[in-house]
Amino acid sequence: MDPVMKPLIALTMGDPAGIGPEIIVKALTPPHAARIAKLCRTVVIGDRRLFERTARRLGIRCGFRSIATPESAASAKERIDIIDLKNVARSESKLGRPGAEGGRAAVEAIQVAAHLALSRRLSAIVTAPISKEGLHASGYIYPGHTELLAKLCRVTDVGMLMVAPLSGIRWLPSRSVPSRPHPLRILLATTHLALGDVPRRLTRERILTAIRLGQDAGMRYFGLRRPRLGVTGLNPHAGEGGLFGREEEEVIRPAVESAARQGISVIGPRPADSLIRRAFEGHYDLIVAMYHDQALIPIKLLGFGHAVNVTVGLPFIRTSPDHGTAYDIAGKGIAHPGSLMEAVRLAADFSVKKK
Repeated sequence: MDPVMKPLIALTMGDPAGIGPEIIVKALTPPHAARIAKLCRTVVIGDRRLFERTARRLGIRCGFRSIATPESAASAKERIDIIDLKNVARSESKLGRPGAEGGRAAVEAIQVAAHLALSRRLSAIVTAPISKEGLHASGYIYPGHTELLAKLCRVTDVGMLMVAPLSGIRWLPSRSVPSRPHPLRILLATTHLALGDVPRRLTRERILTAIRLGQDAGMRYFGLRRPRLGVTGLNPHAGEGGLFGREEEEVIRPAVESAARQGISVIGPRPADSLIRRAFEGHYDLIVAMYHDQALIPIKLLGFGHAVNVTVGLPFIRTSPDHGTAYDIAGKGIAHPGSLMEAVRLAADFSVKKK
């Protein structure tokens, strides 16, 4: 592919005190750089000095080139192009500790990337992990990337879609894997909430919006003409006819029936444990789950280190790794870039399909 025709993807640095800079440097230098260069052109948005220090600490020899515009980025296997924000002083980047300065620097990188993507100067953005504690300490009161990006884009209907590719299931015993396993794709109806707050935040309209976002993602990103969607219940056994809760009958089922009347191929509510297994077996293309851990536990069980978070509903493509800042291993040189690389791969794939 002509390098100029390759998707142009920006990687935001994430929290400078976490593993974001480390996994970015590893992903964009040998031996991984060749795989990325085949897929896309990349530009890092962050602090050049931070990345240079990270490379030295890792013992990785690579060049850095500051560029003023993303269009100047080129596919290079031993050089990292960066839009240098010069926003992380050495004293502010204490590894393993969330802080206000790190949170502010992370948000600045996201803001720049979002502006460039909204201006159609990028094909997609891939965000390294940020700290919710750091965000709040710096004055940005958002639960995470999804809500911050929605605010920057001035959109309200966004969703967090977790994708676990088949590469993440190799460790399972062969008898546990169906003959034709299917990538898991699970969209969350609610995201970062206390569990006790979930029932009152689940409304018919919220679930219907999640179903619509799931259908749109299936068609737009995965090339499915009519995605088959399954919707979980909230309670054990999907409420067991009201014995274990009324949310299924009063909220979830009416939303599913409304979506079906609109022509969406969707069933539910069904017990989450069996429904997600059926999706893994290939009976459904995408699942809508009611709350965070209902979705994230199977995703991380099957695909940790390979799974990807996709924000649906934005006017541009955004993906991210399936893990957080991992402060406990920051600076130790042992963070693996696998999930970040999968996020880049998916972003490049989505960008090509969108053309």
